[in-house]
Amino acid sequence: MANPQFIEQKALSLGEVKEILQAIEKRDGQLNYFSNKTKEYLDIMVTLTAHKRQELHKQLANLNLIRLKEEVMVKIIDFLPKNVSDLKVVLQGYNLSLSKKDQESIVEVVSKFIEE
Repeated sequence: MANPQFIEQKALSLGEVKEILQAIEKRDGQLNYFSNKTKEYLDIMVTLTAHKRQELHKQLANLNLIRLKEEVMVKIIDFLPKNVSDLKVVLQGYNLSLSKKDQESIVEVVSKFIEE
C-alpha cells in the first residue's frame, strides 16, 4: 500500500477547487459521483472570476491587517460578506477578533467586487 506524504498544505478558495475539478474532468473525461455533486455546488456558489479573486486577495493583503491570515482571507473571498454582520459570521469559525474599523475596511474592499 502506498504511503502518501504531504508536500504542501495550502488553503484553497472554492474557485480554485472548481478549476481543479475542471482540469480533472478534462483529463479523465468524467467525474465520479461525489466530484459531480461538488462541481454542481461550486457552479452555484462561485461568482468571481479567477482574475477578480486574485485582485480581491491582493487588496485584502494590502490592508496590512496582522491578524488576518491566509485561510481567513480565502474564506472571505469565498463568502463575500456584504456587511459587518455577515463578516462576523465568516469569522466565527476562527479564533480571531478584529476591531470595528478593520471589519469595516474589509467589507468596503469586498463590496467593490460583489456582483449584483
